Amino acid sequence: MAFAYFAVGQAAFTRNGAQTAADAGALAAAQDARDQLREGWLEVLLSPDQWDGFLEGEAYNDLSACESAADFVSRNEAELTSPGCEPLSWDDHGFRVTVLTTGGGTNPATASAEAVIEPRCTFKGQEPTSEPPTSPPTPPPSGEPEEEEPGPILGLACDGEPWEIDPEDPRLPSATELFTVRLSE
Repeated sequence: MAFAYFAVGQAAFTRNGAQTAADAGALAAAQDARDQLREGWLEVLLSPDQWDGFLEGEAYNDLSACESAADFVSRNEAELTSPGCEPLSWDDHGFRVTVLTTGGGTNPATASAEAVIEPRCTFKGQEPTSEPPTSPPTPPPSGEPEEEEPGPILGLACDGEPWEIDPEDPRLPSATELFTVRLSE
């Protein structure tokens, strides 16, 4: 009887370890993709017409994200197994990770987990505005046309909080303010 309880307990422990590895891998892939989205967005920050892929959570490298998943899976004494790490469907942005335990027992266990990336921001499409002059404009020397300095980019809101992007010092909210990463059901 004691041996049976021990075997059942060890199987449950192995299964929990597999699920932990799968959860860690899925979250690592989604967090890597989230960080890629923010970094890529920074490169096109002054071109709002190029923001769509970033706002929708679509502009990231799957392979890099899956490498992060494999790293976290191995830290939890498991390895990716078929189908491994794969992006979710077009409607859901995130990753599904399937693992097989590698350590601590004669009966390895498999488990899967999904993590999703959910945008927290919206953009209403307002282009940079020209700031109204505070004093009458001074005519430029030699009749050259005057260049207007672009004003802030307006229309970005994260969790309902408006963000103004200053072209002179462009900054975005942090990755965690831009996107939520969570395990799906």
